[in-house]
Amino acid sequence: MIAKLIRWSIGNRFLVLLATLIVAAWGVYSVIRTPLDALPDLSDVQVIIRTTYPGQAPRIVENQITYPLTTTMLSVPGAKTVRGYSFFGDSFVYVLFEDGTDLYWARSRVLEYLNQVQSRLPPGAKATLGPDATGVGWIYQYSLVDRSGTQDASQLRALQDWFLKYELKTVPNVAEVASIGGMVRQYQIVLQPDKLAAYGIPHSKVVEAIQKGNQEAGGSVLELGEAEYMVRASGYLQSLDDFRKVPLMTTATGVSVRLGDVARIQLGPEMRRGIGELDGEGEAAGGVIVMRSGKNALETIAAVKAKLKSLQSSLPKGVEIVPVYDRSGLIERAVENLGYKLLEEFAVVAVVCFIFLFHLRSALVAIVSLPLGILAAFIVMHYQGVNANIMSLGGIAIAIGAMVDAAVVMIENAHKHLEHWSHNHPDQKLVGDARWRVIGESAAEVGPALFFSLLIITLSFIPVFTLEAQEGRLFSPLAFTKTYAMAAAAALSVTLIPVLMGYLIRGRIPDEKSNPLNRFLIAIYRPLLNAVLDWPKATLAVAALLLGLSFWPLQHIGGEFMPRLDEGDLLYMPSALPGLSAGKASELLQQTDRLIKTVPEVLSVYGKAGRAETATDPAPMEMFETTIQFKPKDQWRPGMTQDKLVDELDRIVKVPGLANIWVPPIRNRIDMLATGIKSPVGVKVAGTDLATIDRLTGEIEKALKDVPGVSSALAERLTGGALCGREHQPRCGLPLWDEHRGCAVRHHLRRGGRQHRRDGGGAATLPHQHALSP
Repeated sequence: MIAKLIRWSIGNRFLVLLATLIVAAWGVYSVIRTPLDALPDLSDVQVIIRTTYPGQAPRIVENQITYPLTTTMLSVPGAKTVRGYSFFGDSFVYVLFEDGTDLYWARSRVLEYLNQVQSRLPPGAKATLGPDATGVGWIYQYSLVDRSGTQDASQLRALQDWFLKYELKTVPNVAEVASIGGMVRQYQIVLQPDKLAAYGIPHSKVVEAIQKGNQEAGGSVLELGEAEYMVRASGYLQSLDDFRKVPLMTTATGVSVRLGDVARIQLGPEMRRGIGELDGEGEAAGGVIVMRSGKNALETIAAVKAKLKSLQSSLPKGVEIVPVYDRSGLIERAVENLGYKLLEEFAVVAVVCFIFLFHLRSALVAIVSLPLGILAAFIVMHYQGVNANIMSLGGIAIAIGAMVDAAVVMIENAHKHLEHWSHNHPDQKLVGDARWRVIGESAAEVGPALFFSLLIITLSFIPVFTLEAQEGRLFSPLAFTKTYAMAAAAALSVTLIPVLMGYLIRGRIPDEKSNPLNRFLIAIYRPLLNAVLDWPKATLAVAALLLGLSFWPLQHIGGEFMPRLDEGDLLYMPSALPGLSAGKASELLQQTDRLIKTVPEVLSVYGKAGRAETATDPAPMEMFETTIQFKPKDQWRPGMTQDKLVDELDRIVKVPGLANIWVPPIRNRIDMLATGIKSPVGVKVAGTDLATIDRLTGEIEKALKDVPGVSSALAERLTGGALCGREHQPRCGLPLWDEHRGCAVRHHLRRGGRQHRRDGGGAATLPHQHALSP
């Protein structure tokens, strides 16, 4: 059958060449359209539920929000893991699905179950689905910097929230634009408890008065004088004076008591759960571009950059957009480096073919088949949705050496047949149909065996396809592309190669013995071959000995899930103890950023404490995430490497209470998605008592610090946050239920930089703050 296919291809040479041109054009189209990224997306199919419950402590959020959601989501079809995180005022539930689950089908199922559990959640809780993306989709980050000094942190945050955010959402493949840092302005009503008690005004009446005074009503339509007038009552509060004039009550003497009589009205910052800082120079607002799952990262980043460039002219004078993380550099470096390696392989294959065949045009037959096989592999990659990354391109690099095997053997066999024909017909010239007949016979002689040998190599990576979860997502692109390239090479070996041999193998064909390199290698190989055949038992004994000796280094070589990748950027991720205030977190963030910036190789430092405004970032306030951009390596000090830089940074950044962790950005996010923690190796302790869990994790931390190879070990504390509770009976005449009502409307008490919760009258002498976002 294969021999018939070879003869058919030679007889229909025009159709074979036409099909080759079509495949080449199709392959170029697929190469252009194939998404580019540095690494395959190793994240599971996941749906995130973020529920805001303002002002509530983590224990209340856990009991009333996270627990009902996690127990309900366990029964979602296809869900394999459900993780819940409870923070002050926020709950995050991650639902991870089985491999192969369609993301949008999963989102619809989660939304269906979310509607079922909505009635069990407290009235003030608001649950929403996160973006159709993961933490690995953080492809670009930027910061807003005011060089003129006329814009404060709240104004920069307003530019981000009300201008840049919505403009960037229009960019294709952008799932979300998350804001970081700055200050969100709000109207703050600081009540005076003594005045409230003097007038006998409870908190609930103040809240009711503000709510009733901040609304509009629409009426009907009046027709007067051939014109139509819409009737409406305008009552929105739009200034500080409007708040001060809100009536609360009328005294017995007929005097109206207004809000300004019992409270101080001011503009202030909203309570923050995330802080941004740039280069140790102070707080800075910024944003994160989150890409949709499976989209082209390089194309999306280019579109975002173009959009930001067009928006720059619309910003106030002196405000600049400074990139602090850009994955496109890593993608371009990785693909460019692998592209160079592929070109080097092409060159090596071409040189080897020329040296051993000693015929330039014959070498071209093997060389031409390489790009065609690769283009055919890209066609399947494009329609299968496999990205071009270092793993998928690595599969092509592995296949290149074996792809030319069939071509080289067929060319050498054609040389033999042509040489044999010339010896038998010394006075004749081989042309026309006779020449094609000789080429066909030489190809048909070895073609079937070569075809099936390539098929065997093609199927050699079948065990890789059995891998599941992250291992499968990491190595399957390599196996796919290697398999496709080898399959294409097998098909070309029995169709195109015989045709190219007929066109290109012309002129004087050198005898095999005329090649000095061939004579030299044969002279070395023949005695060795005779020796091993004369001493078969000794040969097998030596082979078994070498196999046995290999077990010792195999046991000590170590192993790792993913090969280490120099991403070019670095994350500094220390953790502090719970209860850290926003003010202290900002101070520590600025200190560490300033220390990092002292290293000459550092280009920029953007620190984040807490979380960005996105469901893909469930970070507490005590978790720092500082993105470090390095200068190009030609600007580094002589002999400096990234490992040396990490060691130097670790020596410089020594802050009491912070445990240093230095990880690449993509690697860190992959680890967090896989394990739920920010390091590749960790120990999870489950139990029913938080105090016992905290004690055990502390003991594990001490034990692990002495393990060889451990650079740092930190136990995440589940307790330790400061809460201000009820210790005395209500004072100032305020009833207990009114105090709880005050808590429910987000009364915040600040003392000594810590966030306190008010549960009773014991702290009634401190000022209360009502927070209303304008």
